[in-house]
Amino acid sequence: MISVYIREQKRYTQPELCNLLAMDANEIVPVLRRLKEYGVARVVDASGPQGDFADLSDESTEIADVIPGDTNYYYVFVFVGVVVIAGRVLKCYPKYLLHSSEPKEELKQVLKVIEKRNTREQIIRMFNESDMDRSFNRLAVMLYLLDDYFENGLYGSTEEIIENNGSGEILWDRTINESFAIISGNRPYYMDLKTRKTRTNEYDYFRRLHACVLTRASNELKEADLLDLFDLEGVDLSDKDLEDFGETDYILYRISKELNVQFNTRKQLVLKTMYAYIAHKGEMDDPEALSLIGSNSFNLIWEDVCSDILDNRLNASLGSLTLPSALKEGYNPKERLIDLIEKPFWSITGKYASDTLIPDLVTIKGDQFIIFDAKYYTARLERGKSPQGQPGIESITKQYLYQLAYQKFISDHGFRNVRNCFLLPTEQDYVIDKGEVSMNILFEQGLENIEVRLLPARLAYAYYLSGKKMNIDDLRL
Repeated sequence: MISVYIREQKRYTQPELCNLLAMDANEIVPVLRRLKEYGVARVVDASGPQGDFADLSDESTEIADVIPGDTNYYYVFVFVGVVVIAGRVLKCYPKYLLHSSEPKEELKQVLKVIEKRNTREQIIRMFNESDMDRSFNRLAVMLYLLDDYFENGLYGSTEEIIENNGSGEILWDRTINESFAIISGNRPYYMDLKTRKTRTNEYDYFRRLHACVLTRASNELKEADLLDLFDLEGVDLSDKDLEDFGETDYILYRISKELNVQFNTRKQLVLKTMYAYIAHKGEMDDPEALSLIGSNSFNLIWEDVCSDILDNRLNASLGSLTLPSALKEGYNPKERLIDLIEKPFWSITGKYASDTLIPDLVTIKGDQFIIFDAKYYTARLERGKSPQGQPGIESITKQYLYQLAYQKFISDHGFRNVRNCFLLPTEQDYVIDKGEVSMNILFEQGLENIEVRLLPARLAYAYYLSGKKMNIDDLRL
């Protein structure tokens, strides 16, 4: 299989992708169409203002068919993760990684972050799906099987054995009813005790089938150069082929029968996943197959990471917050910090709208009230040059308004400092101070300008994966 790295948001021409994926113009057309269909790639006009530092918007996406050899359009990947299609493995890495064309270690960490956020959320279609053949995600199925095996071991079928004087549990009813007793001092003594032990049936059909499927899945991932990327060890548990267990219809029939009598949730999932794997013949290099693990909304993952490591208090009750002064009368201690933001009132209805301003995260440190906005941008901010790829005016004005929304609460509770800050990811290993963005019309109203910090993505992910919090002082606000 051919394995390549693709940078998110980079503009690729069709000839460039043909060269990268070792395909001719006719071969790549159905691949690009499929990637468009699944939201992995978009098409933009090559004549428009589509530099790599411009964030792709819905308005810039063209509704255009893919034509062999067409050079009028760029193809932009809006996905972070792994895509397997037509025997090609596309390792799509985040757009802020600018100085490495094969960032293997960085992508490994990113995949762990995606996995933690979306635990077992990848789609594994099993039964009664009208579009099963097109929606089957072979990669997700294989990863689930291997993850489950390393956590729980092989599918187990147990049997009970009754022994004489064994080491297991003593069965007193059977001992009394089936053994002779010697009476001494009006007390019965049994020379033979009936005992019960449970053992795993190593020759169970489904245990052996499970071992075969795991070995086959491991080999597929190894050939696709994906075992190390997902931080998995290969397994070699069986020298059998699937054909050794019978025809495909027979195997699926046996699994269905076992499902009808199996009530253990984990075993049910293993059986269903094996069913899906076996029912969809073929390998990962099947030209009709498409599998993916990842996200086409990585901005939401960046927001969640920042929210977690910087101790977001938006959903904390007011009574649980550590404030510079005691909670003032008039504030409900059961209300959340986010509930203090005013909702728009529509007079004709006499009702408030449900939508309002929602900051990404707010945290409190001593007498500082800090409002962060996690922005998944690759902004080019250099002295003496016009900014490129920066957050837009709507992001800037909203950040000022967040402070305005909390102004009364801040004043009532003795906060001495308010800080506004954009957090952007960087591939560097240290926090980078990029100054601030300001609008005098709002600064003159007593609102703080917005500081800009590039946060090391690798460090942020390390905190997130370990469950630790970042020291806000490291941002030097």
